[in-house]
Amino acid sequence: LKRAARLAPAPCRWNSGLPMNIGVLFVPQQEAWVVERMGKFHRILEPGLNFLIPLLDRIRYVQSLKEIVINVPEQSAVTLDNVTLQIDGVLYLRVMDPYKASYGVEDPEYAVTQLAQTTMRSELGKLSLDRVFRERESLNASIVDAINQASDCWGIRCLRYEIKDIHVPPRVKESMQMQVEAERRKRATVLESEGTRESAINVAEGQKQAQILASEAEKAEQINKAAGEANAMLVKARAKAEAIQLLAAALAQQHGNAAASLSVAEQYVNAFSKIAKDSNTVLLPANTGDVTNMVAQALGIYTTLTKPQTVKTQDEMPPAHEDSHSPATEMLKAEQGSSS
Repeated sequence: LKRAARLAPAPCRWNSGLPMNIGVLFVPQQEAWVVERMGKFHRILEPGLNFLIPLLDRIRYVQSLKEIVINVPEQSAVTLDNVTLQIDGVLYLRVMDPYKASYGVEDPEYAVTQLAQTTMRSELGKLSLDRVFRERESLNASIVDAINQASDCWGIRCLRYEIKDIHVPPRVKESMQMQVEAERRKRATVLESEGTRESAINVAEGQKQAQILASEAEKAEQINKAAGEANAMLVKARAKAEAIQLLAAALAQQHGNAAASLSVAEQYVNAFSKIAKDSNTVLLPANTGDVTNMVAQALGIYTTLTKPQTVKTQDEMPPAHEDSHSPATEMLKAEQGSSS
């Protein structure tokens, strides 16, 4: 029954409701009346007032010049990958030449509908199932071109064709759904892996930048520290040079050597006292109890170090008599008496 319904001809509007010839006729807008005189084509009546000869002229066809919408019945079609589809559509056409539409084909609507169905089956046989859903627009355009090439001699022009529904077998639909789900899981996995990769790259870039900044900070710190130590050494050297200059000037004054001898003797004695306090093991000379000998040794060391300067000073200055009562001699004698 369904097959018979699909193959049944579409209802015809050209031969239904033909007006009678009463001599004076009024043709409605967007209609064309085909008139025959004594069984032969005479003329096409334009919209408006028209006059005909009764009994001789007969209105044979009434063609509508409006756009006609035809429902294309559902049909079976096999794709390139051997999948059977149930597909239907809607056809939009218009009568361009009433004469060809009346005498070129017996039933224009039925002819165009059958042409659309056959063209649809042939076009679907060239495409796979996946391309059918992606290329619906190109499929519609191909059907329109094929219909226009065949219907030109019928005086009909197909404006557009639209596919309404595509019914896929249940098993194929399930496999397509599984394919879609697998594709979505694949894209989710790919996106997750890309996110992990981007995160790792960002972390690595951050660590790299942190190490670079830390090394640059350490470099600047070392440079600043080295510059500070260099400045400190220069300041210490200048201070030491100034101290040496002041000491040399003091030694060049009168009784400077005696004062230096006394200072050296005091430092020598203090050194032994510090050794006894800071360490449990003490290295002392054999004659530690003889303070006079220790002071004499310290004065001998100082005299040895300052001997060239003393010789030079004696050469420059006039000889003088030794004073047996010099402050240094008296201090030594006082220390010997206290030790004894």
